Amino acid sequence: MKPLYLLAVLPPEPVYAETWALKQEVHRLTGSRNAVRLPPHITLLPPQRQPDAFEARCTVALTAFAATQAPVGVALNGFAWFGERTLFVRVSEPGAIGALHARLVAWCAAHLPEVPTESRPFTPHLTLATRDLPPAQVPALRELFAARSYAAEFVVSRLTLFRHNGQLWEPRAAFDLSGTEAAAPLAG
Repeated sequence: MKPLYLLAVLPPEPVYAETWALKQEVHRLTGSRNAVRLPPHITLLPPQRQPDAFEARCTVALTAFAATQAPVGVALNGFAWFGERTLFVRVSEPGAIGALHARLVAWCAAHLPEVPTESRPFTPHLTLATRDLPPAQVPALRELFAARSYAAEFVVSRLTLFRHNGQLWEPRAAFDLSGTEAAAPLAG
């Protein structure tokens, strides 16, 4: 079977530690293993199966892309759900990362045509738990997170390519954003 890859943004400290603690809490409360199989992240290119040779081509293409992109700001604020199966931290200022994503998709169309076009609109978020949440525990988890608040801001300065090893996601390459093409800054 072809390897599974995804491209994501990992938040820097202290946001990384804060959101990792939230993922671990959901794991402790519900037993959700998906909560802790991947570090806190915002997905830019969703999981996709690709042949082994893809990784080298992808690394070259994403290195070139990142060199054209300036860091962008992200604001997180509050919690939300996709249906009954996915709890996440909301990206409250999606403009900058949305523009980065649009430029990435266009770059992939030109330089990595094997990357599939997404069928769903890009909704940046930081997942805390998904898929394996026990249905009986969802109401209590909804109530718990509805009563809580979380807000943070950080700068996206690096993209990370992950490959699934059959058990968990491993980082394979990182791409520093070092160019000057930037999206609009966060509203302040």
